[in-house]
Amino acid sequence: MATARPVGSGLVTEQTELKVSSATVRKELGALEEEGFLHQPHTSAGRVPTDKGYRYFIDALMGPSSLDSAQNERISDFFARSHGELERILRDTSRLLAGVTDYAAVVVAPKPDAANVRAVQLVSLEPRVVLLVVVLSNGGIERRTFELDADMTEQQVASAQALLAPAMVDGTEDAIAPSGDSDVDHLLADAVGSLETSDGLDGRVHVGGRSSVAAGFDQTEKVAQVLQLFERQLLVVTLIRDVLDRGLSVAIGSETGVQNLNECSLVVAPYQVQGSDAGSIGVIGPTHMNYPQALAAVAVISHQLGEHLTRG
Repeated sequence: MATARPVGSGLVTEQTELKVSSATVRKELGALEEEGFLHQPHTSAGRVPTDKGYRYFIDALMGPSSLDSAQNERISDFFARSHGELERILRDTSRLLAGVTDYAAVVVAPKPDAANVRAVQLVSLEPRVVLLVVVLSNGGIERRTFELDADMTEQQVASAQALLAPAMVDGTEDAIAPSGDSDVDHLLADAVGSLETSDGLDGRVHVGGRSSVAAGFDQTEKVAQVLQLFERQLLVVTLIRDVLDRGLSVAIGSETGVQNLNECSLVVAPYQVQGSDAGSIGVIGPTHMNYPQALAAVAVISHQLGEHLTRG
């Protein structure tokens, strides 16, 4: 993990307190290789862990992990000073996580239904174009633009807002009474229906630390493959959700189910808003990543992000 280089028997005997010979260590390394925990890149090299070896390390050998006081203070200071729109908070959080771990970090935005509506505004942009702005309790802002079939006056837009805003804040938008104006009713129906679509904040991915990918891999081709993954937001969201759905916090190499990530590991955690899972965060790095630190950082930042968004 520290050097990304194969470890030989001589290094094991030099840097441990094992009172055995290099020959004994070589024999044990060979046995672990036969059982699939290690592999030898080439004949004269030492050994490196396989996916199975890293999995055993995480599940059976690695003890509880924590961040040092400086890192914890850095994270606490960040959330104490973090204010503004949800999009900016999530973007900055991805950069924070990347800075703490030195790996590429992803933050998946919460679903709009994970928060309550705080305010609603309808704005007439043109006689046939209206903008809907919804402010959520977690700091998120949803925007929708509507093209209407007929011109609509400022007064009609104001009438629609007067009916829509209190209903959405109270969560009773499905029971809005007819306004008596068909154009206003059509606008109300479009506004309510638009927020049920999936093109809002749900699934939006913020990536920090792209430059860290280059430092984690020797092969330019592998760097390019990982960077391309970040451009496919739906794949990133699906990958993270699949890992969490399997009850895992770490997916190693082939466990990700994505061929281009067969030399990568993914450490993930959900974050909660108002007591319910809302979004998720994670880091992607080489399989020789520092798992204790990555797991600790993801755990701490996911918790503090959820607490911060819950407080609004």
